Amino acid sequence: MKAFPLLIAGIVVSMLFSCQPANVPVNKKATSPDGNITISVETRKGKVYYSAKKRDKVLLEKSRLGFRFQNMPDLGDHLEITGSESRFFNETWEQPWGEKRLIENKYDELTIHLKEKKDLKREMNLVFRVYNDGFGFRYEIPRQANIDSVRIMDELTEFVMPEVYDAWWIPAYKDRFYESLYRRTPINRMDTVCTPLTLVTKEDTYLAIHEANLTDYAAMNLVCLDSARLKCDLTPWSTGIRVIGKTPFVTPWRTVMVADSPEDLVTSYLILNLNEPCKIPDISWIKPGKYIGIWWGIHHGLYTWSPGPRHGATTANTNKYIDFAAANGFDGVLAEGWNRGWEYNWTSCDSFSYTEPYPDFDIREVTRYAASKNVYLISHNETGGAVTHYENQLDTAYSLYQRLGVKTVKTGYVCDLLDGKERHKSQYGVRHYRRVVETAARYQLMVDIHEPVMPTGLQRTYPNLMTLEGVRGQEWDAWSSDGGNPPDHTTIIPFTRGLAGPMDFTPGTFNFENPILPQTRVRTTLAKQLALYVVLYSPLQMASDLPENYRNEKAFDFIKMVPVNWEETRIPDAVIGDYVITARKDRASDDWFVGAITDENRRELILDLSFLLPDASYRAQIFKDGDNADCENNPADISYAETTVTASQKMSLILAPGGGQAIRFMPVR
Repeated sequence: MKAFPLLIAGIVVSMLFSCQPANVPVNKKATSPDGNITISVETRKGKVYYSAKKRDKVLLEKSRLGFRFQNMPDLGDHLEITGSESRFFNETWEQPWGEKRLIENKYDELTIHLKEKKDLKREMNLVFRVYNDGFGFRYEIPRQANIDSVRIMDELTEFVMPEVYDAWWIPAYKDRFYESLYRRTPINRMDTVCTPLTLVTKEDTYLAIHEANLTDYAAMNLVCLDSARLKCDLTPWSTGIRVIGKTPFVTPWRTVMVADSPEDLVTSYLILNLNEPCKIPDISWIKPGKYIGIWWGIHHGLYTWSPGPRHGATTANTNKYIDFAAANGFDGVLAEGWNRGWEYNWTSCDSFSYTEPYPDFDIREVTRYAASKNVYLISHNETGGAVTHYENQLDTAYSLYQRLGVKTVKTGYVCDLLDGKERHKSQYGVRHYRRVVETAARYQLMVDIHEPVMPTGLQRTYPNLMTLEGVRGQEWDAWSSDGGNPPDHTTIIPFTRGLAGPMDFTPGTFNFENPILPQTRVRTTLAKQLALYVVLYSPLQMASDLPENYRNEKAFDFIKMVPVNWEETRIPDAVIGDYVITARKDRASDDWFVGAITDENRRELILDLSFLLPDASYRAQIFKDGDNADCENNPADISYAETTVTASQKMSLILAPGGGQAIRFMPVR
């Protein structure tokens, strides 16, 4: 199979060139294909601004654009519009895996040419793409006589709201690895925050600010400078410089999703569309799947990463996991702690070897045994943040994995600073993560990145980048001193972190006892654990618990049957922070799967089945909270039922506190 199929659905591209002299009106506009969203760009006293409206509602007031440099004057104070170009673009492309197979990429594009009226006479372009579900824009600095190398100290990009909106946010610099609980406050009471930043207006319009195609640049944060003015805050190098570059260069796209409901945020593909098409010629080796791992037992103290009497990743133990994976239709087995280096203070030194296993882990025998069972090994590569040390071994390690039949690498960066000095989402970190993904593609390896830079849609260009952490995942339910994730956490992250891309949250815990910290545990019901496989998207889904906790459990049937690759996705109902219902159609069959989850409150929700095919009957396999289920006092109470339904019906879903419901709908032949 060559580069993934690009299905063109009536591409109509038209271009209008309107290069104009400087004395013409300075206001330029672009409108979404459906005519609802309008972007205006103008200069005023030499400064350039943009604004946005949806129909007659102001989304963003005049918001400034430009740069502050270390090695030259600011670019943004003496600008005039010298010309513009417009074009309309429409295509439909196919994802090799994802929440939706066919993606419509339809937009109106406006390119604005700017030039300084005095001094260096520097030039800069602004490119806006306006979609029905939002817009993106980026800067282009062309090659020119008066700009060669650049040192960006500040990007002046603003997002000025017409009033103080509420937002769901996590801090940018205070919590590590984006692993934080989301807050909801007015924007003028936020810290400096990470993106995606999700906002709601008083008229219940939803906005989500993020970025797309983050390439050789610093990740964007946002700071509120006054009551309603958000400004870009680029993650700095240790020197204080934000971005080092040479002309010509382009910035990432600054993206704003615009939705009438939380449901429309989840089904927006704006960020994917603003990334480049696939660059991997042959993607036949890239396959979504499910895996189990020597992982949860380590977090609970049953095993250790380091060698010793309780070492988890031994040949014998890994082969037991392989047997379980093969017997239950899982694709991979993750082994953490197989390679030398864990016996040292690995979070602050370059101790790891990525090719040399411990004596009790025969990697050649393990991979041979896995292949004989049609299962593959997932190699864990913790770096402790020593990224130069890791990069020096990349080709040697990845070529070994390819020869042995390892299909996926799970990387980790548990440290405060990369190489002891640079932030994960600085330009330094962005360059490193990209190098890992591109190297992995050369050796036909899929990648699962933990402690990452926040995803920005790069999986369209490199679909071997399967999933990332960048979220407070279920591991916190094993060791967090605050007791674990609260029940509302998973009702928020689909509309915040989940908008950036797939997340390796690792659901699937069936045993709610914690032998080390009794007050810290998974704060959901068992039925909600099942529902999370539908609600939280990842093309690599883990069954997080120990194999012995799945044996003889009817609920485990749902984990075995639920797909990880979808034809389409719907959100029939949701209130951020309260509850979510997600419906997804299997890409390989006509089956639909539904996951419904709630916060700490018991709820009765109505599921409209109109997403099913009309004039067809479906057998519904229902895994639901038992009558006495409660995430705090009786989490394991679950019941199973079957019934026959049609698209014209509605189902009542009763969810226990911290509970959920997982359903499979199969057409009746």
